[in-house]
Amino acid sequence: MTVCNRFLLLIALLGISTSGNAQKVVLQSDFVSSYVWRGIYQTGVSVQPTLGFTARNLSLTAWGSTDFDGTSGTSGRASKEIDLMLVYTLGKTGLSFSIADLWWAGQGAGKYFHYRNHETAHHFEAGVTYALSLEQLPLSASWYTMFAGMDKNKDGKQNFSSYLELNYPFSVNCVELNATCGVVPFQSHEIYGNSGFNVTNIALKGSVAIKLTDSFSFPIFAQAIWNPCSEDAHLVFGVTLKP
Repeated sequence: MTVCNRFLLLIALLGISTSGNAQKVVLQSDFVSSYVWRGIYQTGVSVQPTLGFTARNLSLTAWGSTDFDGTSGTSGRASKEIDLMLVYTLGKTGLSFSIADLWWAGQGAGKYFHYRNHETAHHFEAGVTYALSLEQLPLSASWYTMFAGMDKNKDGKQNFSSYLELNYPFSVNCVELNATCGVVPFQSHEIYGNSGFNVTNIALKGSVAIKLTDSFSFPIFAQAIWNPCSEDAHLVFGVTLKP
């Protein structure tokens, strides 16, 4: 059994265990004017549903994205992404560990269940996040590394593409804000388009809930994103629908 197959078996077993004892279920969908991932433009107007289960310190989330215009740049396929993520939070230490299966081959690409090392379109990524438990400084830092799957260098070897992100949430009046700084520490041209250490994601996101009735609100958000590595910038508007 390959590493990828072992990972998927682990996801399936833990998913069954988690959903059977779920203390919380997350069901929502975002509608965004464009999909930008870690400072990199992916596609235009998109719908992004989320289905998640949480039991104690363990959560399993399925997240997806599909565009509206039917194209995804050079591939010629409609953009379609399906991600599975398993997160374990270590008590009240502020530490959490994640493992994810990222698949963004596009609509009609097929071969979702191909996991051979040099054939799969999946990217398998491990991450660790530490959040400071200080009310005056609610800073968090996350590190992600692709350890298996399609992330290969020009020699066909695993590239171990990595990404470091800092997040600082705060609020002004009734608007919830979050400042982000993301960097790629070393070369990962295939994933991030960089040749060395580069800043790829400087962003500021603002969120507010528009109250329609006493029991129903309409969350909206806007995010300004700058990518110094590609000398690009984006302004994204989104709406969240959830029970």
